[in-house]
Amino acid sequence: MKKIILSSIILFAASCKDNIPQQSNEQEIMIQDNQVTIPENNPVFKKIKMQTVTEQEHSNGIISAGTIQVIPNHYAEIASPFSGRITKSFIQLGQNVSAGSPLFEILSSDYFSVQKNYTDAVNDVQLAEKNYRRQQDLVRHGVGIQKELDEAETDFKNKRTSLSNASSALKVYNSKGGGIGSPLVVRAPINGEIISNRIVNGQYLKGDADPVIMIAELSKVWISGDVKEKDIRFVNTGDQVTVKVSAYPDRNITGKVYHINEVVDENTRSIKVLIECDNPGRKLKPGMYATVNFSTVPEKAVMIPVSALMQQDSSQYVWVKTGKNQFAKRFVTTGETNQETVRITAGLKPGEIIMTEGGIYMPM
Repeated sequence: MKKIILSSIILFAASCKDNIPQQSNEQEIMIQDNQVTIPENNPVFKKIKMQTVTEQEHSNGIISAGTIQVIPNHYAEIASPFSGRITKSFIQLGQNVSAGSPLFEILSSDYFSVQKNYTDAVNDVQLAEKNYRRQQDLVRHGVGIQKELDEAETDFKNKRTSLSNASSALKVYNSKGGGIGSPLVVRAPINGEIISNRIVNGQYLKGDADPVIMIAELSKVWISGDVKEKDIRFVNTGDQVTVKVSAYPDRNITGKVYHINEVVDENTRSIKVLIECDNPGRKLKPGMYATVNFSTVPEKAVMIPVSALMQQDSSQYVWVKTGKNQFAKRFVTTGETNQETVRITAGLKPGEIIMTEGGIYMPM
């Protein structure tokens, strides 16, 4: 009987022991006056990594989308200066031509009028000059009248002016005149390659018709890009840039900033920038899209790992070490970022220690 009672007492004591709460060795995270203290035996402490804030050389690396363009004075659209019929073509698509090379010839009654005016002006000058010389000779021998000499001289000068005007009219069309009724030969105004040719022998062109030939000199091209208003201070005329096009992803293309527009696009808050690039092999085609990377001068900047940056609504903050195992939330202003680092423009100073990992476990 005593054995049974003793066993019951032992079992009751064991049961009571199991029901007594165990004292935990883990200490709680404490928050006081915006300071968060994390005991070393708290699991969160083992997840924390820290880093001292330093300044680093940083380049903004401005990137802009661009479009390849023909340089305007390296490009020409050729239309017929007169209404008329094409009688001959001298070129074909893809052909290289020099300035002054014949492109096509056209018969035009309007051009015949220009030729006639020039021929008449030449004849008038010759007659006026003969009369002027004759009056000079008469006055020299004492049988002429000074008034008639003066009139002859004035007429001669007027006729020379008319000839000069008629000659200029021919020069506009790169023509030396030829005989009346001869066709007009239209010539290339620049060196370049025929990139469009719509000439058909025998076709009739109106004087206001669209261009029938396009010439482009593509050894150099422009790339037109847009730089944001806030970044334009980093871009200067003459700066070296690197260019990438999707058609040649492995090709390194370099250029220089040729011109920075003086006007801001009010819709995009950006400024047009022209980059001039060499184009060996004519690989860069007008209309292609390009990515332009502007090389800016490196400057000292506070850079921190992206993992250190936390988000609260529309604001960003980091955890700054304020004492032993103590941290405080610090709101910061950020700048440029990439996959690994972010620039801090306000809120942190070199020498401060921040939490780079474990921030997600901290109480908000």
